[in-house]
Amino acid sequence: NNSFKWIKIYYNVDGRLSFANRFKLKVIFMKAKEKEIVNDIELEMENIKEEKAEVKIMDLPGVGAATAEKLEAAGYDSVLSVAVSTIGGLVDASGVGENVARKMIQAARDNMDMGFESGTDVFNRRQKIEKISFGCSNLDNLLGGGFETGAITECFGEFGSGKTQIAHALAVGCQVQDPTAVAVFIDTENTFRPDRIIDFAKGAGIDPDKALKNVKVARAYNSDHQMLLAEKVGDLVKKGLNVKVVIVDSLTAHFRAEFIGRGTLAVRQQKLNKHMHELLRVADMNNVLVYVTNQVMSKPDVFFGDPTAAIGGHIVAHASTFRIYLRKGKKGSRVAKLIDSPNLPDGEAMFYLETDSIKDF
Repeated sequence: NNSFKWIKIYYNVDGRLSFANRFKLKVIFMKAKEKEIVNDIELEMENIKEEKAEVKIMDLPGVGAATAEKLEAAGYDSVLSVAVSTIGGLVDASGVGENVARKMIQAARDNMDMGFESGTDVFNRRQKIEKISFGCSNLDNLLGGGFETGAITECFGEFGSGKTQIAHALAVGCQVQDPTAVAVFIDTENTFRPDRIIDFAKGAGIDPDKALKNVKVARAYNSDHQMLLAEKVGDLVKKGLNVKVVIVDSLTAHFRAEFIGRGTLAVRQQKLNKHMHELLRVADMNNVLVYVTNQVMSKPDVFFGDPTAAIGGHIVAHASTFRIYLRKGKKGSRVAKLIDSPNLPDGEAMFYLETDSIKDF
């Protein structure tokens, strides 16, 4: 029992032992071996579950009250957010030097134990991922059961192809699966319509008034405002809202309007890349579905086949986890073509856009 006591004392909160503590434990094991109880001690160590002391921003090296306030104002409100940050990002947010920022990141990563893990660990963590559906089995089958949380799903297509209608349907569909779910709608083109939420809610058999209250809408007036709103999603989660879906309709409208000509293309793509990575961080850290719609252009050099291409180029393509191309089909139907996925085969699904639902073709 005395040996167990010392093991508990010297077992650090991060699961590792200092050199001095290792030496003391070695002495304990040597004495225990003489009494032939070392196996019992090892078994006891496996059963010990130490409560990790919660490390806060203020506990990181070089962070005082003023620096912590600046970091929290910039969205760095947890040790994890610092651990996954870049040196330049911390320097810009807090005004500290690069050496201090490097030490902050290193200390945060040491605390979070951010190293390699087994495939089994990743598999177990992915069991928390949910599939969000709105009742269209063709689309569900195309996406392996529904729209996946913890990822970015991009839908692009010409006007009238159904991008915004799917966005409204997802805002209601998440509430059908979980009545406490909240959808965040970042509207860049003035496309959000409360009456569509009411229509889909009636079609799904849930209270329209409650469905509307559980949709948080923000109108983005420029690209900087759009990026700021994406960062504010974390604040809604901290307030206790059960955010399940984040919708950006559309992703590239402001970027396309503000950066005109080839001379500004590089700056636009860098800014768009930063925005996409912030959305991916929101999806991953909060286990939410990020659904973005994207505009298209017609490539004049394509003489055969479909000349339609999505705006944003490879930046948006690489950052999106799932990519769906929407187009108009026969007899008023719509066709969804899955063109990129990390684990699903390419395929197509046909559906109808109805007043109160999205139905199979």
